[in-house]
Amino acid sequence: MTRQYLIIDADDTLWENNIYFERAFDEFVEYLDHSTLSAPEIRDVLDEIELANAKIHGYGSLNFGRNLRQCYQHLAERDVGEEDLDTVMSFAERILDCPMEVIAGVPETLEYLAARHDLTLFTKGHPDEQKLKIDRSGLGTYFGHTAIVKEKDVAAYRTLVEQRGIDPSLAWMTGNSAKSDINPALEAGLNAVFIPHAHTWTLERQDIRPGQGRLLVLERFTDLKEHF
Repeated sequence: MTRQYLIIDADDTLWENNIYFERAFDEFVEYLDHSTLSAPEIRDVLDEIELANAKIHGYGSLNFGRNLRQCYQHLAERDVGEEDLDTVMSFAERILDCPMEVIAGVPETLEYLAARHDLTLFTKGHPDEQKLKIDRSGLGTYFGHTAIVKEKDVAAYRTLVEQRGIDPSLAWMTGNSAKSDINPALEAGLNAVFIPHAHTWTLERQDIRPGQGRLLVLERFTDLKEHF
């Protein structure tokens, strides 16, 4: 086939990510030990905090820790001391120490695709943290270009296409997030490959909206070899 521009998400597309945030949240709920609120209700409060703070501070484990601290201060039913806040922050800090768990079949699939197409790694989050994960994964070698942005919205996709001289009709954004990977890419005129992940972050979930480009839905990353 004609050489394509394959733009690929990182977290929860190439390697596991949100499962570690979920484990940190479970630790937080246990430590908070609220007398009336259930875990889903606490999650709703944290979601509101994260939604507001992401626009200012962005993403990443340390920002997640700050959000947990704010949530704790808001919901705690006892006097809040610095030791409490340090403990809550530690739940998020330990995320960086979690093992890098590359999703099954990803390295082999990237090797296959890199020989046939132009690969770009496109991720959002704290630059240093994302670079660390890319280095630890060992997958950076398969990509001709890497871009780390604060937010993956329509403007970010249009900027990427313009800067790299990409023909949108030959470009495919691949990822697990309808909010960050699929909908803005389609709106920007690119094609998209949606690979759902069972543990996609709640705030990244949306209904997929029709766009100018084509949409392909696959069950797993390795299925890309059958289409590209």
